[in-house]
Amino acid sequence: MSIEKLNPFFATTYENFPKGRTIGLVVLRTSLSELILRTEGTGEPMCREFVQAGQIDKQVVQRLVMTKRKQIAPERRTGREHLRAQDLLRLNKDGVACALNTNAPCEMCVDCFLYGFAAGGGGAQKSRIWTEDAFSILGATDTISDRTINAIFETGTMRDEKGNASTALNTSEYIKPGVHFLDVMTLKDVTADEFRYVIGNVLLTSRYGAVSSRVGRMENQILGIFGGIAELSSSLELVQAVHDRFNADNEPLEHPLDDGKLIAATQAVISNWTNRRGISLQLSNEELNTVIADVDRHWSDTEREAFLKRLDTSYEPFRQVSEKKGKGKRKETIEAGN
Repeated sequence: MSIEKLNPFFATTYENFPKGRTIGLVVLRTSLSELILRTEGTGEPMCREFVQAGQIDKQVVQRLVMTKRKQIAPERRTGREHLRAQDLLRLNKDGVACALNTNAPCEMCVDCFLYGFAAGGGGAQKSRIWTEDAFSILGATDTISDRTINAIFETGTMRDEKGNASTALNTSEYIKPGVHFLDVMTLKDVTADEFRYVIGNVLLTSRYGAVSSRVGRMENQILGIFGGIAELSSSLELVQAVHDRFNADNEPLEHPLDDGKLIAATQAVISNWTNRRGISLQLSNEELNTVIADVDRHWSDTEREAFLKRLDTSYEPFRQVSEKKGKGKRKETIEAGN
């Protein structure tokens, strides 16, 4: 299978110390509904930054930003849902099931080993899934609109029983459907099953941003998989190169942007990335599709339980070592107290 081509860049088992093996992913994220990406509360503007339009086109534009936490948090929750379904989220030191944002991770589940944690007591594990801000291809002015929210009464209309009209609750910005973000992810020293787990989380996550129970539908596509000893170009560099590619081909950069033309332009840009320092392998489109099929099979109803339990079991030797260290520390503390 094509996933075997990545073997030189996989760890054979989990290890505490990094060994410089990297797998880079190029991900296209496309909004399929209204999308809200902001860092503050209701009514705040969308996340955006002024950046250079391209590497050749030097004009300054304002692009939408999908921050790294807006990407990784929903994907972690997707994986944790399935770990929880298989009873693979372990108890923390207080006897409570591992949960995000509680300052008391279990430090022993698949999510903690792979995505990292920072415990209040001083324990920490650095994430081996490196992300960065993803930028929109088009500028913010082309991809943002306003939505006025009104109060509807239980009758299903905007008038009460006396015929009085409801007032607008607020006006809020939203990102239009069909907006594209390009993202680069780096997987550091992961095993083959950890790789499958991360890819599955990316492909299975479909809601991002605020009010995700109502809006925020997105589709993720993996356009490239690379192996090497260094990171790929940044998400911003990739977006700028794609922008220049559209200009060179005299293709209009306007919303809605054609999916097929964008994918073709992106793949043309990344096709020479193996010439960059530290990048030695790029899977072909056929090989990439085979890898995605392999991931889908492992996440299927028939294999998901066995796959997740096998991944969980792979950390058992390290758990045993950690438990022995913990017992030793507790014993020293007791003796000191005596």
